[in-house]
Amino acid sequence: MDKLYSIGKSNPRMAAMLLLFGLLMASLEIAGAQIGVCYGRNGNNLPAPGEVVALYNQYNIRRMRLYDTRQDALQALAGSNIDLILGLPNDNLQSISSSQANADSWVQDNIKNHPNVKFRYIAVGNEVNPTGSQAGFVLPAMQNINKAISSAGLSNQIKVSTAIDTGVLGVSYPPSSGAFKNEVLSFLKPIISFLVNNNSPLLVNLYPYFSDLSNMNYALFTAPGVVVQDGQLGYKNLFDAILDAVYSALERAGGSSLKIVVSESGWPSAGGTQTTVDNARTYNNNLIQHVKGGTPKRPTGPIETYVFAMFDENNKSPDLEKHWGLFLPNKQIKYQINFN
Repeated sequence: MDKLYSIGKSNPRMAAMLLLFGLLMASLEIAGAQIGVCYGRNGNNLPAPGEVVALYNQYNIRRMRLYDTRQDALQALAGSNIDLILGLPNDNLQSISSSQANADSWVQDNIKNHPNVKFRYIAVGNEVNPTGSQAGFVLPAMQNINKAISSAGLSNQIKVSTAIDTGVLGVSYPPSSGAFKNEVLSFLKPIISFLVNNNSPLLVNLYPYFSDLSNMNYALFTAPGVVVQDGQLGYKNLFDAILDAVYSALERAGGSSLKIVVSESGWPSAGGTQTTVDNARTYNNNLIQHVKGGTPKRPTGPIETYVFAMFDENNKSPDLEKHWGLFLPNKQIKYQINFN
């Protein structure tokens, strides 16, 4: 401390430059650390998990979303310092919701047995149909997993949530009028209360691609100016408009304090309308840069975001679902992308 003070006194300009440089580097580190990539494994030609983790490190991808608990991936992540969203698959929800002992065993097997993995969130279910047969299992499963995490002394490190899609919105335009469908409120409101009480974020899978392709500049972050004016707020891209519509819906449902983590977003490179390599490159590169800031409604960023997906997955259907990867299964990058 004395040395730093003496430098500041003898050369204030140098001290100011060092301070600004330090703040810049800190801000770049914080911004860069917000981006993750989803590691889906629904393919028969994908590289081994150890090679995948090495690829994340090679490209400085510091966060990962996994959709299941296959042990080879968890073992490969040990010591990697990659932050992880770990999925509890939908077909496990009933078992976990029905028994605290089952939840305790799940946490023991998949969390506590991997002390060198940096778990960040547990996603209890992914895009569960709010009016379907599994809907009633989601909140009890979240509660049981949360109890197990708390009993393990990990509640300050690992937050429990679930991932929803934006199909739960009944109103999305303008963003300030965002509201959930009436028929999903009985499903979502108790989950929102759980998240608020436990200071956990809501995970949202957010795809402009599936929302509106009528204005491609608006969808790809390339509009030269405001496209949608919503009161005092101007929207230049569809991503922000959808995200702020979800924030507005949360406010109407008792979740005004919640933070949203964008747990999936991306653009396919083949298989459907406007699915070109150029559009995928444009969207994903612009997404990575854009989420360093906030939205018009929530301007304080960055927005923690996970790009979908790491690889093309050939076991998916229809054909559109096969082509979301940033990388080919042979680990070759599909197009130039800057994760920084």
